[in-house]
Amino acid sequence: MQSEAGSAQLNNSLIKRVAGLVTKVSDAFAFPLRTSHYIELVNPLWSTHALQARVEAVWDETSDSRTITLRPGLNWRSHRPGQHLRIGVPIGGQHFTRTYSISSAPERNDGCFTITVKAIDNGRMSHHLVRKLKVGDYVPIGVPQGDFYLPDAQPVLPLFITAGSGITPIMSMLRSLVLQERMPNTVHIHYAPHTYDVIFGRELKEIADRQKLYTLNLVHTREPGQKPEDITGKRPHFSKEQLEQLCPDWRKRDVYACGPQTMLDSIEKLYESEGLSRQVHTERFRAQLAGVPTEVKTGVVKFLNSNVSANSDGETNLLRLAEDSGLNPEHGCRMGICHGCDVKLASGCVRDLRTNALINETGQVIQICVCAAVGDAEIEV
Repeated sequence: MQSEAGSAQLNNSLIKRVAGLVTKVSDAFAFPLRTSHYIELVNPLWSTHALQARVEAVWDETSDSRTITLRPGLNWRSHRPGQHLRIGVPIGGQHFTRTYSISSAPERNDGCFTITVKAIDNGRMSHHLVRKLKVGDYVPIGVPQGDFYLPDAQPVLPLFITAGSGITPIMSMLRSLVLQERMPNTVHIHYAPHTYDVIFGRELKEIADRQKLYTLNLVHTREPGQKPEDITGKRPHFSKEQLEQLCPDWRKRDVYACGPQTMLDSIEKLYESEGLSRQVHTERFRAQLAGVPTEVKTGVVKFLNSNVSANSDGETNLLRLAEDSGLNPEHGCRMGICHGCDVKLASGCVRDLRTNALINETGQVIQICVCAAVGDAEIEV
């Protein structure tokens, strides 16, 4: 048996070497492109130089949110429940990239995964995905990333706190726990303005009905005709008093939270005051920014590689300023996490919007998605 296994490994290694050699030879003939570029013309999912996915289905969850089923290409690797990925689409001649949480479980057996997108005000890409993306379209994607996921060892007492589209990474976790048949004692508090705004509302209730260890608390913050006292005894938004009522043993639980900045800030502040910060795991859809300084210096930003200049108000991040000027810099998460938008500062000064720290060293690498110019500046874009 060992000799057969060793022979199989040797054969696999030989196949990989031969395939690599064939690819090198074919790439030489395809120069300056690669063989993969021509294969992509036949089927984009066969491409090995760029990962793409095909839209297999779309489903409207609410009036302003949609679940998109995607079939990834050859280089795809599965995700951990709760992770996110980058997705790009061309809009108006420009290529935009955003990061979205995967809402499906990795245990799906059809080779697909889903994202669930909520159209936000002034959100160019979210509106495109919700309103215009159709079955059969191809979109560039990245590999799954992020450290917001359940540990391999089952958490003893998880507490999920979500609001709005913040349900998406938690839904991936829930679906995975259901499919693995290892649902622990779980309390879930979810906030939404109205009953009809609850993304995955029907499925959440089905899980609550079938999983005896899963407790669902739906809190409607703006239910027509309903008083806040009828929901929690206090106000309908997150508070310590409300948490005590909905989950009395919250201090014993690990909390996984995703939603608006104010809610996440409140959760972190509460757990910190109780000395329980290590039990808090949050996923933010936007960078956590510092307050705007009292004196903001305006100026002109010059994008050297493009020979384009733009007036800066001192508050708009450099990535958005470049896009509004017709440029298309490389970027990813737009939150200062992935470093996909790193460029060099050629001259001048910029401010890190997360900390208000000033960066003025020539040649220093900056993240243009979370930096704004302080006066005149030149960057290599």
